[in-house]
Amino acid sequence: MRTFLISLVIWGAGHTYAWALNYQEIKDAYYQSYHYERIQDYTKSVQAIKKVFKTYPKGYTVNLRLGWLYYLKKNYANAIYHYEKAIQLAPGAVEPKLGYMLPLLAQEKYEKVETLAHKVLAIDPLNYYGNLRLSIALRHQKKFDLDEKEIRKMLLLYPTNVAFLTEMALIKSAQGKKKSALNIFGDIIILDPDNASAKLHLGIK
Repeated sequence: MRTFLISLVIWGAGHTYAWALNYQEIKDAYYQSYHYERIQDYTKSVQAIKKVFKTYPKGYTVNLRLGWLYYLKKNYANAIYHYEKAIQLAPGAVEPKLGYMLPLLAQEKYEKVETLAHKVLAIDPLNYYGNLRLSIALRHQKKFDLDEKEIRKMLLLYPTNVAFLTEMALIKSAQGKKKSALNIFGDIIILDPDNASAKLHLGIK
Protein backbone atom coordinates (compact mmCIF):
# COMPACT_ATOMS: atom_id res chain seq x y z
CA MET A 1 0.00 0.00 0.00
CA ARG A 2 2.78 2.45 0.86
CA THR A 3 4.64 1.69 -2.35
CA PHE A 4 1.43 2.26 -4.32
CA LEU A 5 0.79 5.61 -2.64
CA ILE A 6 4.29 6.96 -3.21
CA SER A 7 4.30 5.69 -6.79
CA LEU A 8 0.99 7.42 -7.40
CA VAL A 9 2.21 10.71 -5.95
CA ILE A 10 5.42 10.83 -8.00
CA TRP A 11 4.11 9.03 -11.10
CA GLY A 12 5.57 10.80 -14.10
CA ALA A 13 8.35 12.40 -12.07
CA GLY A 14 11.09 10.38 -13.75
CA HIS A 15 13.60 7.97 -12.30
CA THR A 16 15.05 8.56 -8.88
CA TYR A 17 17.38 6.54 -6.68
CA ALA A 18 16.12 7.75 -3.29
CA TRP A 19 12.91 9.32 -2.04
CA ALA A 20 13.36 13.02 -1.31
CA LEU A 21 10.29 12.73 0.90
CA ASN A 22 9.48 9.61 2.88
CA TYR A 23 6.08 7.98 3.15
CA GLN A 24 5.12 9.75 6.37
CA GLU A 25 6.05 13.18 5.02
CA ILE A 26 3.95 12.65 1.90
CA LYS A 27 1.06 11.29 3.95
CA ASP A 28 1.17 14.26 6.35
CA ALA A 29 1.30 16.78 3.50
CA TYR A 30 -1.81 15.31 1.88
CA TYR A 31 -3.60 14.95 5.21
CA GLN A 32 -3.01 18.62 6.03
CA SER A 33 -4.02 19.69 2.53
CA TYR A 34 -7.32 17.79 2.74
CA HIS A 35 -7.94 19.14 6.23
CA TYR A 36 -7.56 22.75 5.11
CA GLU A 37 -9.70 22.10 2.03
CA ARG A 38 -12.53 20.81 4.24
CA ILE A 39 -12.53 24.05 6.22
CA GLN A 40 -12.21 26.04 2.98
CA ASP A 41 -8.80 27.48 3.76
CA TYR A 42 -7.52 26.92 0.25
CA THR A 43 -4.36 28.98 0.69
CA LYS A 44 -3.12 26.74 3.50
CA SER A 45 -4.32 23.68 1.58
CA VAL A 46 -2.06 24.69 -1.33
CA GLN A 47 0.83 25.49 0.99
CA ALA A 48 0.56 22.06 2.63
CA ILE A 49 0.87 20.20 -0.65
CA LYS A 50 3.47 22.50 -2.21
CA LYS A 51 6.32 20.68 -0.44
CA VAL A 52 5.40 17.57 -2.42
CA PHE A 53 5.22 19.57 -5.66
CA LYS A 54 8.62 21.19 -5.04
CA THR A 55 10.17 17.76 -4.65
CA TYR A 56 8.22 16.10 -7.48
CA PRO A 57 7.23 18.91 -9.91
CA LYS A 58 6.46 16.32 -12.58
CA GLY A 59 4.31 14.19 -10.30
CA TYR A 60 0.89 13.52 -11.84
CA THR A 61 -1.17 13.37 -8.66
CA VAL A 62 0.25 16.49 -7.07
CA ASN A 63 -0.35 18.51 -10.26
CA LEU A 64 -3.91 17.22 -10.44
CA ARG A 65 -4.53 18.25 -6.85
CA LEU A 66 -2.99 21.68 -7.29
CA GLY A 67 -5.17 22.23 -10.36
CA TRP A 68 -8.24 21.56 -8.21
CA LEU A 69 -7.08 23.71 -5.29
CA TYR A 70 -6.17 26.68 -7.46
CA TYR A 71 -9.58 26.39 -9.10
CA LEU A 72 -11.20 26.60 -5.66
CA LYS A 73 -9.03 29.64 -4.94
CA LYS A 74 -10.29 31.18 -8.20
CA ASN A 75 -6.69 31.39 -9.37
CA TYR A 76 -7.60 30.09 -12.80
CA ALA A 77 -4.25 30.68 -14.48
CA ASN A 78 -2.46 28.42 -12.01
CA ALA A 79 -5.30 25.89 -12.12
CA ILE A 80 -4.95 25.65 -15.90
CA TYR A 81 -1.17 25.36 -15.62
CA HIS A 82 -1.36 22.35 -13.30
CA TYR A 83 -4.22 20.66 -15.14
CA GLU A 84 -2.30 21.00 -18.42
CA LYS A 85 0.74 19.50 -16.75
CA ALA A 86 -1.32 16.58 -15.45
CA ILE A 87 -2.72 16.00 -18.95
CA GLN A 88 0.81 15.95 -20.38
CA LEU A 89 1.82 13.37 -17.78
CA ALA A 90 -1.24 11.17 -18.38
CA PRO A 91 -2.55 11.87 -21.91
CA GLY A 92 -5.05 9.03 -21.82
CA ALA A 93 -6.57 9.95 -18.45
CA VAL A 94 -10.04 11.44 -18.20
CA GLU A 95 -9.82 13.11 -14.77
CA PRO A 96 -7.39 15.93 -15.59
CA LYS A 97 -9.43 16.83 -18.68
CA LEU A 98 -12.59 17.00 -16.59
CA GLY A 99 -10.79 19.16 -14.05
CA TYR A 100 -9.38 21.42 -16.75
CA MET A 101 -12.91 22.25 -17.88
CA LEU A 102 -13.72 23.90 -14.55
CA PRO A 103 -11.43 26.96 -14.79
CA LEU A 104 -12.29 27.21 -18.49
CA LEU A 105 -16.00 27.37 -17.64
CA ALA A 106 -15.29 29.93 -14.94
CA GLN A 107 -13.53 32.08 -17.56
CA GLU A 108 -16.36 31.54 -20.07
CA LYS A 109 -14.04 29.85 -22.57
CA TYR A 110 -16.84 27.71 -23.91
CA GLU A 111 -15.28 26.72 -27.23
CA LYS A 112 -12.28 25.27 -25.39
CA VAL A 113 -14.61 23.43 -23.01
CA GLU A 114 -16.47 21.95 -25.97
CA THR A 115 -13.22 20.75 -27.56
CA LEU A 116 -11.99 19.24 -24.32
CA ALA A 117 -15.34 17.60 -23.59
CA HIS A 118 -15.26 15.85 -26.96
CA LYS A 119 -11.82 14.48 -26.09
CA VAL A 120 -13.24 13.05 -22.87
CA LEU A 121 -16.26 11.57 -24.65
CA ALA A 122 -14.02 9.98 -27.27
CA ILE A 123 -12.56 7.95 -24.38
CA ASP A 124 -15.72 7.57 -22.28
CA PRO A 125 -18.86 8.42 -24.31
CA LEU A 126 -21.28 8.35 -21.36
CA ASN A 127 -19.08 10.15 -18.87
CA TYR A 128 -21.46 12.10 -16.64
CA TYR A 129 -19.39 15.24 -16.10
CA GLY A 130 -18.03 15.24 -19.61
CA ASN A 131 -21.55 15.31 -21.02
CA LEU A 132 -22.82 17.83 -18.48
CA ARG A 133 -19.98 20.29 -19.10
CA LEU A 134 -20.36 19.85 -22.84
CA SER A 135 -24.04 20.71 -22.46
CA ILE A 136 -23.22 23.88 -20.53
CA ALA A 137 -20.68 24.92 -23.15
CA LEU A 138 -23.12 24.29 -26.02
CA ARG A 139 -25.89 26.26 -24.31
CA HIS A 140 -23.67 29.27 -23.77
CA GLN A 141 -22.70 29.16 -27.45
CA LYS A 142 -26.42 29.01 -28.35
CA LYS A 143 -25.98 25.64 -30.04
CA PHE A 144 -29.39 24.65 -28.75
CA ASP A 145 -30.18 21.79 -31.14
CA LEU A 146 -26.89 20.05 -30.42
CA ASP A 147 -27.33 20.69 -26.72
CA GLU A 148 -30.87 19.30 -26.61
CA LYS A 149 -29.71 16.14 -28.38
CA GLU A 150 -26.93 15.81 -25.82
CA ILE A 151 -29.31 16.26 -22.88
CA ARG A 152 -31.90 13.84 -24.18
CA LYS A 153 -29.19 11.21 -24.52
CA MET A 154 -28.24 11.63 -20.85
CA LEU A 155 -31.83 11.84 -19.59
CA LEU A 156 -32.41 8.36 -21.00
CA LEU A 157 -29.82 7.23 -18.46
CA TYR A 158 -30.72 9.68 -15.68
CA PRO A 159 -34.41 10.59 -16.13
CA THR A 160 -34.68 12.49 -12.84
CA ASN A 161 -31.26 14.12 -12.90
CA VAL A 162 -31.73 17.72 -11.81
CA ALA A 163 -28.59 19.04 -13.51
CA PHE A 164 -29.62 17.80 -16.98
CA LEU A 165 -33.26 18.77 -16.44
CA THR A 166 -32.09 22.26 -15.51
CA GLU A 167 -30.02 22.46 -18.67
CA MET A 168 -33.06 21.47 -20.72
CA ALA A 169 -35.23 24.06 -19.00
CA LEU A 170 -32.63 26.77 -19.57
CA ILE A 171 -32.46 25.88 -23.27
CA LYS A 172 -36.25 26.12 -23.60
CA SER A 173 -36.21 29.45 -21.80
CA ALA A 174 -33.44 30.80 -24.07
CA GLN A 175 -35.45 29.70 -27.12
CA GLY A 176 -38.48 31.62 -25.86
CA LYS A 177 -40.40 28.42 -25.09
CA LYS A 178 -41.50 29.70 -21.71
CA LYS A 179 -44.31 27.19 -21.09
CA SER A 180 -42.05 24.20 -21.73
CA ALA A 181 -39.35 25.74 -19.54
CA LEU A 182 -41.79 26.37 -16.67
CA ASN A 183 -43.14 22.82 -16.91
CA ILE A 184 -39.62 21.42 -16.56
CA PHE A 185 -38.79 23.79 -13.71
CA GLY A 186 -42.01 22.60 -12.06
CA ASP A 187 -40.71 19.02 -12.23
CA ILE A 188 -37.35 20.13 -10.89
CA ILE A 189 -38.87 21.81 -7.84
CA ILE A 190 -40.55 18.51 -6.94
CA LEU A 191 -37.26 16.65 -7.19
CA ASP A 192 -35.21 19.41 -5.55
CA PRO A 193 -37.41 21.82 -3.51
CA ASP A 194 -34.49 24.18 -2.81
CA ASN A 195 -33.26 24.41 -6.41
CA ALA A 196 -32.30 28.06 -6.83
CA SER A 197 -32.72 28.18 -10.62
CA ALA A 198 -36.17 26.60 -10.53
CA LYS A 199 -37.33 28.89 -7.70
CA LEU A 200 -36.10 31.94 -9.61
CA HIS A 201 -37.92 31.02 -12.84
CA LEU A 202 -41.07 29.96 -11.00
CA GLY A 203 -41.10 33.10 -8.86
CA ILE A 204 -40.85 31.14 -5.62
CA LYS A 205 -39.25 32.95 -2.69
